Amino acid sequence: MKQAITYLTVALVCCFLLHSTLIIIDGLSDEKGRSDYGVVLGNKVNEDGTLSERLKKRLDKGVELYNESKVGTLIVSGGVGSEGFDEGTVMAAYLKEKGVPVSKIIIDHTGVTTMATAINCRQMNLTGESITVITQYFHISRTKLAFQKAGFKNVKGAHAAYFELRDPYSIFREFFGFYKYLFL
Repeated sequence: MKQAITYLTVALVCCFLLHSTLIIIDGLSDEKGRSDYGVVLGNKVNEDGTLSERLKKRLDKGVELYNESKVGTLIVSGGVGSEGFDEGTVMAAYLKEKGVPVSKIIIDHTGVTTMATAINCRQMNLTGESITVITQYFHISRTKLAFQKAGFKNVKGAHAAYFELRDPYSIFREFFGFYKYLFL
């Protein structure tokens, strides 16, 4: 019995490590090609109303893809955080400052989770079907899964150039988040 538990434990750890490695590889491998929309997922807005560095890097990636004509329209998604700011509104203002025309920005004010963002985008009746999700590298796989489950057929990923000490914890969390979304 002890041996069976040992084998099971080793097998589970190996599955976790393999899948976590695949999450990292997928997240760091930005997909080429053009999409009709780029969806920038929200994150913390600081108490003074400025963007957290993590969120700023996501938006910078969105601006980069827009300027390179890799995405046609940017969708910014988030809700009102504990700091009292609507993430989508603050994100849209940043994009405008960076030269993205207002006509090329759509705000999702109720995208408080990854799945909510995907569902909200589906309900927007967008004119195109191709989407590039823009978030942290460890979050790409689960985000693409959410958009596929919401009915989008052509979903690509692009990661923000931002890494921090808490990334190992985030990778650990994403393993479980991915399977939660997979079995929803």
